[in-house]
Amino acid sequence: MRSTDGIFVKYGAPNRIFGDSAISVEEIADQARAAGLEFIPTVIRHIGTENCKLILNNMRKVLDGKAEIRTRSQVQSLLEEDGAIRGVKLAGGEVIKSDFVVVAPGRVGANWMKGEADALGLTTMTSPVDIGVRVELPATILKRITDVTYEPKLIFYSKTFDDKVRTFCMNPYGEVVIEESEGITTVNGHSYARRKSDNSNFAILVSSTFTEPFRDPIAYGRYIARLANLLGGGAIIQRLGDLLAGRRSTRERIDHCVTRPTLLKATPGDLSFVFPYRHLQSIIEMLQALDRLAPGVFSRHTLLYGVEVKFYSNRIEVSPEMETRVKNLFAIGDGAGITRGLLQAAASGVMAAKAISACITGIRPGK
Repeated sequence: MRSTDGIFVKYGAPNRIFGDSAISVEEIADQARAAGLEFIPTVIRHIGTENCKLILNNMRKVLDGKAEIRTRSQVQSLLEEDGAIRGVKLAGGEVIKSDFVVVAPGRVGANWMKGEADALGLTTMTSPVDIGVRVELPATILKRITDVTYEPKLIFYSKTFDDKVRTFCMNPYGEVVIEESEGITTVNGHSYARRKSDNSNFAILVSSTFTEPFRDPIAYGRYIARLANLLGGGAIIQRLGDLLAGRRSTRERIDHCVTRPTLLKATPGDLSFVFPYRHLQSIIEMLQALDRLAPGVFSRHTLLYGVEVKFYSNRIEVSPEMETRVKNLFAIGDGAGITRGLLQAAASGVMAAKAISACITGIRPGK
């Protein structure tokens, strides 16, 4: 992880990191415990949305003349023969042969990855599905914490159901945005390194692990997202006060809200028609716990956007080098169910690349 972070810095990531002040972090951890929350200390390097293109461009320049990069080339299937990978078949029918394949579909490709894993007979383990809301509130409410950690990772176990609830992807002074994939609209958030809004946003996600006979958490998450789209014509926005009062938010009520929404395309509505009671209750209890840590979170003016769903494929069984049971087929990243974030996904790719390099040179670690 540390060496992979160094690669991002080499190609343009900012030098500043958050969460490295031991005293301040421990104070936040103590306050979180008093509120019934578990604080996960992490060191964060915030890249900023506008810097991502710069870093990727710098990486691509280094690859010019060394690697062929093809975009808009959808892979239809992975080709396997006699227990070893042979290449890939594109949607247009073209076959690209290869002795090694690294499959890294990202979250958007989690459903495709599940289908390919089943077709190849790969051993998988059902992953939890994370479903919840994107919360938006004035940045000043969380400033004391975000100035130290930038993205505080907090875990809570709901009192009613003992479900795991967590914060995810906090964006101080950021914006709420819409994501569209395969006809489904969900919400997310981001923040720039230089441009700032008056708000902070973060996800509250409820993790649900299903047991036999159900083995398709992705389908469940897509169903919840489609329900929100059906009711709201896309993303839904609701004031917390309206949710607690058992009424839908209207455009007029949103206009009266102290928190000014950064996402204007969301439809005012009622999230209680979207989420199962179990999820909604867990989200409310998490907001109450967060309010004990940062007073003002559980305000009637806090905005909730729905839905946010993190699609992870069933976790594929891989070796320490990221190789699957199909020889020379490597699975990495979030879409393969291996990781849960940018730096982890990048690190898994580095591990796979080192293993392939060692194999080509005839020296294979662990073999």
